[in-house]
Amino acid sequence: MAPPPREDAVTDAAAGRSQAKQDRRALLLREAARMYALHGFHGVPMEDLGAACGISGPAVYRHFPGKSAVLAALLGEASRHLLDGGRAAAAAGGGAAIVLRRLVSFHTDFALGHPDVIRVQERDLAALSPADGQLVRGLQRAYLGVWAEQLVRLRPGTEPTEAYFQTQAVFGLINSTPHSVHRGPADPALRKRLLEGMAWAALCAPVR
Repeated sequence: MAPPPREDAVTDAAAGRSQAKQDRRALLLREAARMYALHGFHGVPMEDLGAACGISGPAVYRHFPGKSAVLAALLGEASRHLLDGGRAAAAAGGGAAIVLRRLVSFHTDFALGHPDVIRVQERDLAALSPADGQLVRGLQRAYLGVWAEQLVRLRPGTEPTEAYFQTQAVFGLINSTPHSVHRGPADPALRKRLLEGMAWAALCAPVR
């Protein structure tokens, strides 16, 4: 009779399966972002998403209970990432100008690195279920609040609604450029500097 597998071997095998599952889920979300950006959420069947990842359509359901859950995970995780990163930028300390520059750099990196996610967010947010939509919008409002708080610190006396509006305008500038400008500078570092410079100028623009 063969000896039972060692406990550490069993643990390693379980860890390997868990990591493989996480990797497959991450691949599904990356492909979902790419395909939804190209064809829209409603234009991508689960079978096509699975095929793009080398698995069958039914196998996708091992990771997500349904098509709407894919969209919810994609937008929810992106919104959570932005909020966590924004809070970390604020918690790192410094004056309002330093924190805002940190936030601009963080958001620009996200926009340049995930233009497909941003396009899906802009076009397909309304396709979320009411509960998922409420969750994602709540995360986004909290992220806006991180920026708005720093704008109020930068210019005491600024009304919070004014700071929120200005932040949304800056997001529009940063978010729209990576997927709407097809003949921008080829140098990624130059693209980042240009976007950051324009965003900072918008934040510092006189409003009265």
